Amino acid sequence: MLKQERYRLFVDYFSKHQPNAVTELHYSNPFELLVAVILSAQCTDKRINQITPALFERFPDAESLSKASVEEVFAYIRSVSYPNNKAKHLVGMAQMLMGKYNGEVPPEHAELVKLPGVGRKTANVIVSVIFDIPAIAVDTHVFRVANRIGLTTNAKTPLAVEKQLIENLPKQTLGVAHHWLILHGRYICLARRPKCEVCPLTHFCRYYQRANTTTALLRAAAAEQKKLKNAKKKKLDKATDKALKKISIDPSRQAE
Repeated sequence: MLKQERYRLFVDYFSKHQPNAVTELHYSNPFELLVAVILSAQCTDKRINQITPALFERFPDAESLSKASVEEVFAYIRSVSYPNNKAKHLVGMAQMLMGKYNGEVPPEHAELVKLPGVGRKTANVIVSVIFDIPAIAVDTHVFRVANRIGLTTNAKTPLAVEKQLIENLPKQTLGVAHHWLILHGRYICLARRPKCEVCPLTHFCRYYQRANTTTALLRAAAAEQKKLKNAKKKKLDKATDKALKKISIDPSRQAE
């Protein structure tokens, strides 16, 4: 199957079944989403949603967070991954927002990546979700699913995956395609054991097609081995019978 046909099937399916896919992180404004995405690095959205209500109540904006100590922020986020570093990043991010952007989240990707704790992926999420700028963030789910389905070829890094997706996806689908891939990876195309038996994409998924081919080859090899084993057994039995006849021993009395 040609890659463009695979992309067409991918977009057609999700446009029909998940046209309005959105992030599962809970937020009510750009500042809250920025905080939540920073916290979500190498951590589940479910965990982040459990701790952000109290965090946002205590620090509802960049101004209040910029005045906090790292230790105070740590107390609210201690259950997430890498809480020490993330607490430092959040306070530093808020201080930079106040000092350079009047407390507002900047819409420019180049400005976002200057903020502590904000890398290319986080910046892509913000410009896409908040400012509706065509971009696609590549996290572990997007990286895995894009490669498995066959949307990318020999893409060894998140940036390589991002470039291939941008090159081949319709521009207007970039933002929502990010969520399509994340949700598919989170609930169906799992890292250790993908749920291929319930996946609706198997008819164009490269991973599934290769797995089926491998299974078929293994079954054919096993059948051939069994066939050869039976043939050898029959040949050996025939040779044994022939040898016994030569020495005038009745095969039916061998056990006596």
